[in-house]
Amino acid sequence: MKGALSWPFLRLYMLTLLYFSANSILNVIIPLKGESLGATNTTIGIIMGAYLFTTMFFRPWAGQVIHKHGPIKVLRTILVINGLALLLYTFTGLGGYFAARMLQGVCTAFFSMALQLGIIDALPDKDRSQGISMYSLCASMPNIIGPLLALGMWQTADSRYFIAAMITIAILTGVVGYSAGMEKKEAEPAAGQPGHGAKMLHSFGHLVKNPHLFKCSVLMLTASLVFGAVTTFIPLYAMQIENGNAAMYLMIQATAVVAARFALRKKIPSDGKWHSSFMMVIMLILAAGAQCVSFSAAGGTVFFYVGAGLTGIAQALLYPTLTTYLTFVLPQHDRNVLLGLFIATADLGVSLGGVVMGPVADLSSYSFMYLICAILGVSMIFFAYDRRKIFVGSR
Repeated sequence: MKGALSWPFLRLYMLTLLYFSANSILNVIIPLKGESLGATNTTIGIIMGAYLFTTMFFRPWAGQVIHKHGPIKVLRTILVINGLALLLYTFTGLGGYFAARMLQGVCTAFFSMALQLGIIDALPDKDRSQGISMYSLCASMPNIIGPLLALGMWQTADSRYFIAAMITIAILTGVVGYSAGMEKKEAEPAAGQPGHGAKMLHSFGHLVKNPHLFKCSVLMLTASLVFGAVTTFIPLYAMQIENGNAAMYLMIQATAVVAARFALRKKIPSDGKWHSSFMMVIMLILAAGAQCVSFSAAGGTVFFYVGAGLTGIAQALLYPTLTTYLTFVLPQHDRNVLLGLFIATADLGVSLGGVVMGPVADLSSYSFMYLICAILGVSMIFFAYDRRKIFVGSR
């Protein structure tokens, strides 16, 4: 096989699958552990949100470091630190979980940027969207089985299974990561180029000044807030729904993500054009999914699981579509840093889904909280519309 499905890239996708396996388990264990210890939704949301909130701050810097040292050297260092973070979960409580989530956040900033920038640089334009979609697909695949494993570990009340899972994932990720490589020669260290820090700070202005980056970032931030609210509170909300099962919900959502990303990977635009109707449909699907989840408290499990499928489809299509579009329209000399800023908005959104929506759930209900998510999704349908069909960016 050639292009995005050649062996070097398949090995990178396998590494992605292993790396994100830990989170598929932790996303269920941490909320359940927090509730068992009497933590409020606000506290649980802060612990869960610490992961991607930290990732958000480190992504722009990660883009600079990767440009200077190359993706493979950075990747191997990060995998060691990630292994130490996973070990923290095996012998600490909620306080230790918070520290481990932050450490994981730093690792994920560098890991995901290293792989995505390496894939983008190594693939020709026509295969770029497929490469990004495959990366996103493998990042989502652990969520098919991970929640079920996590729920089984929790119900056995035997921490040895959880400890064994974290240690195994840390070891396997390190082994596969150290044998991985990129097809394209790594960038030489960018010596003698002062002012990277000032340049990176200056790049934050592009979030507002660059209309392409601004539109994509607002869409990603809002949608990610919905995704974050689902990830954080579904394990607890499911208990309020008759015959509701959090593991089943997350499995259906992940299956929808994987199936949509694989089946529709060639349909994702890779031409540098802004497809308004395509984006509006994605946001409509997201809003409908959130509304189904909200109504399931009264309507039952059918709406609950339909919401899972719709949310998964929206998640599958949104990120690779926006990322691929930006690789065409962003200026070449700032592309890595600006992509880092865009991905940081996704991190911020997921984090806000826990941090902001936690207090909303405490003051009202989970159902009302997801209703707000649906309203946000509807507002983004209108925001996604643009009469201009083609954005011409300087490359």
